[in-house]
Amino acid sequence: MRERQVYRMSRAGSIKNLKLLTEDLEQPQAGEVCVKVKAIGLNFADIFAMQGLYSATPAGSFIPGLEFSGEIIAIGEAVEEWKVGDKVMGATKFGGYGSHINIHHRYVIPLPEEWSFEEGAGFLVQGLTAYYALTELGNLQRGMTVLIHSAAGGVGILANRICKKYGAYTIGSVGRANKVSFLLAQEAYDEVILRDNDFYEKLVSALDGRPLRLVMECIGGKILMQGWKAMAPMGRMIVYGNASFSSHGAKPDYPALLWKYFKRPKIDPLRLPTQNKSLMGFNLIYLYEQTDMMHRMLGELQALQLRPQHIGQIYKFEEMQEAIHLFQQGKTIGKVVVKIGE
Repeated sequence: MRERQVYRMSRAGSIKNLKLLTEDLEQPQAGEVCVKVKAIGLNFADIFAMQGLYSATPAGSFIPGLEFSGEIIAIGEAVEEWKVGDKVMGATKFGGYGSHINIHHRYVIPLPEEWSFEEGAGFLVQGLTAYYALTELGNLQRGMTVLIHSAAGGVGILANRICKKYGAYTIGSVGRANKVSFLLAQEAYDEVILRDNDFYEKLVSALDGRPLRLVMECIGGKILMQGWKAMAPMGRMIVYGNASFSSHGAKPDYPALLWKYFKRPKIDPLRLPTQNKSLMGFNLIYLYEQTDMMHRMLGELQALQLRPQHIGQIYKFEEMQEAIHLFQQGKTIGKVVVKIGE
């Protein structure tokens, strides 16, 4: 038995319910390892879960957090491939906002020697999201033209890097003008456009006659429909989020959400054969139990030898609320990470 600190929600609904507590943690069970967490990666799924807008959110009390990095400090029975002192990065179906975590040994992988704990905490969830969406669902092919929304976010940056390994032509979209120069200079997007009232015209101009075959869609609303309209026949739109439903406050703005729900895009399945387009959606957390598939994709992803995730902001563990608030604003570039200890 050891003590740990965790950020726990008494119930979903408001981020104000997130409290820092001290709890006892049992020794790891058979097949588990205990990781002393060094860094935690924030994801929009965390926000939606805390606000009660995420269908996979546990009922009652829960600890948010889907990814982390750290050092193994204890090993349960029947674990042979890990030893105390190994540095790892891991993915978990909630429970990541803590100083220690017991987790099945197959949900951690080695932290690359040249990577920091912060970089490790920003890779698994967003890397797998980008890779699965692009390759498994999107059928990414060499030379394809790809539109990547939220291009300066963690998924967007890794998606672009994956696309470049395939020689794809990438167009990124951002919600703030200050992100454009960063992406063009640091992330080698071919085009970056601002999502404003002229977005569709800018997109058509950026395409310059190229057929848009793949859209990484995470915005929703009018932007989704404009991307659908611009997409060429045989194109695929992969929906993995809906930022237009996010809230900057502790609680969801239910009247605004209801209005957006009724005004949401509607794509008629009866017209899909005529349009010859595909709309697919997924949520990585539902793949959590597909361990063999996750390891296969991780192997393929690591074989691409991508640079580590761009870490935009690092907060201390005691500053979790401030980190979440900044993350909600959509002002960040790359990954927001919370660091534990020195």
